[in-house]
Amino acid sequence: MALHLRAQDLSLRDIAARLDITKGKKKGRHPSPATVLRMLREHDGAAAVPTTMG
Repeated sequence: MALHLRAQDLSLRDIAARLDITKGKKKGRHPSPATVLRMLREHDGAAAVPTTMG
């Protein structure tokens, strides 16, 4: 969902406001913009790492 919202050029604050935490102590709350940034960076980093099969 965060990727979809980023593709719409929304700010980190706007993305965080539209997301909900689904598990754990903070269930039902919104993540911080810093958490959204960290999630997106981790996704981008994982997508940039080439995988080899063999």
